[in-house]
Amino acid sequence: MIVLDVLKGFVPTLVATLTVGHVAGALTGGAAMLGHWRPLFLGFAKGGKMVATYGGALLGLAPLVGLIGALVWILVFALTRYASVSSIVAALSLPALLLGEPWPVLVFTSVAALGVLVLHRGNLARLRAGTEHRVQLRRKPARA
Repeated sequence: MIVLDVLKGFVPTLVATLTVGHVAGALTGGAAMLGHWRPLFLGFAKGGKMVATYGGALLGLAPLVGLIGALVWILVFALTRYASVSSIVAALSLPALLLGEPWPVLVFTSVAALGVLVLHRGNLARLRAGTEHRVQLRRKPARA
């Protein structure tokens, strides 16, 4: 499913960026993220936290920045095994990495980083309480 979430951000954003420009790409990526967060087909009920869709949109809007974001996510996840921490750190690190990118990319990453942070409020509370789920990379040995 994560591949589909990435593609739903990537494909329309890439098409808009290549055919119209960075402003259209940023708006399209933002629309894809909002649609992931509050899906029309669920009656605008709560959807996902937009991180994979954000990553895909960023790859379509500014591929190098999107790749850096993915690498930051992987590195932080490898160190912490918290998907939420990886998502927050990657999203917040991107606006600082945008040297030389057009202004729509900077605005898009800044607004998207704020959105990711807001949608992870519950995860931050669980991290502070020590109850956040940590991903296990290996199976626990079966009990005899």
